[in-house]
Amino acid sequence: MIAPVAHVLLDCDGVLVDSERLSIEVDRQVLAELGWDLSLEEIVERFVGRSDEHFEREVARHLGAAPPAGWAQRSELRHRAAYAADLRPVDGVVEALDAITLPTCVASSGSRDKMACTLGLTGLLGRFEGRLFSATEVAHGKPAPDLFLHAARSMGWPPGSCVVVEDSSAGVEAALAAGMRAIAYAGGVTPAGRLARRGVTVITDMRDLPGAIAAA
Repeated sequence: MIAPVAHVLLDCDGVLVDSERLSIEVDRQVLAELGWDLSLEEIVERFVGRSDEHFEREVARHLGAAPPAGWAQRSELRHRAAYAADLRPVDGVVEALDAITLPTCVASSGSRDKMACTLGLTGLLGRFEGRLFSATEVAHGKPAPDLFLHAARSMGWPPGSCVVVEDSSAGVEAALAAGMRAIAYAGGVTPAGRLARRGVTVITDMRDLPGAIAAA
């Protein structure tokens, strides 16, 4: 018998904060400045849901050498400026969080500092104080299961009792590899067809999340 869902792990970017569109546009610009012209769709395919380490490694691979000194820091400052100007919570997520009664935590490919920034800007940080987990804390980022298993272990939650809320293909794969159930939000930058898997619930309105958790 499958254990009922008792715990909820939430991705941050694209699930709680509507940062992916802002990040993708900044990424497109900084990559173009390095001579790597990618479409928005190609950036979604290559990088959404993955760690900064993966992004920087792929840039170096493409260039055949490390990016210019200070490039990563300048890129980060441009991301932070975009967030400060335009970041908002994902549409409907505040209502969803208000209706979720199960214990929650956040497990993101971003750093704790980035989560504190984006969740703070959107007024969501207080809901998750002390329950933030980052891919920088594990050996392998998404689509490996390490981050979700680390978060569950830290919280004392059995993987089989957990459901993960994700918006990226890499995140969905990581949740399934961790032995957890997955709910995929397709109201952001990743199309529903890229998120659908056997046993994965796909939603397009975050207001449907509490019902999807109850049915998982």
